[in-house]
Amino acid sequence: MQRIAGVDEVGRGCLAGAVFAAAVVLDPNKPIAGLKDSKKLSEKQREALALTIKRDALCWSVARAEPSEIDRINILHAALLAMARAIAMIDPVPDWIVVDGNRYPPVDLPGEAMVKADSQVPEVSAASILAKVARDREMLFLERLYPGYGFNLHKGYPTPLHRQQLMQLGITPFHRKSFAPVKALIK
Repeated sequence: MQRIAGVDEVGRGCLAGAVFAAAVVLDPNKPIAGLKDSKKLSEKQREALALTIKRDALCWSVARAEPSEIDRINILHAALLAMARAIAMIDPVPDWIVVDGNRYPPVDLPGEAMVKADSQVPEVSAASILAKVARDREMLFLERLYPGYGFNLHKGYPTPLHRQQLMQLGITPFHRKSFAPVKALIK
């Protein structure tokens, strides 16, 4: 049996918070119904599927790259770093890796990058779900740390509400200082 790890990241376009990545190896003896790209699921569906994935997958991991790393190496390289970290935590080591997107992370394991893999490969759909649930939970935590920013609503994305709150409240230590809307407030 070939062990395929699906890998996906979440949060590249956000102004705040870490970029998260997950890696999942599904158990062929325990198929999980309803797997699809996390963006096509409701929050309630993602939460329920995340529990099932964690229970029934052969193995899974979630990793991250911090805002300071994003600012230092750029968002693309930080996303690839988060993916590499997630892959490194998978045990046993997968035989093949499928990454959502057009770039393959810096790992010495065979695999491929595939655009829209999160809609086509169940392992990548599962990774998409775990990464999204983990990041969304962190944004709920950040809203408790920094009430009023609306992290629970916009999840760090550059919505009009987020931009308005940035203008009113200023930046937090979790904002990505290299991103133009945040950088403009620093100057």
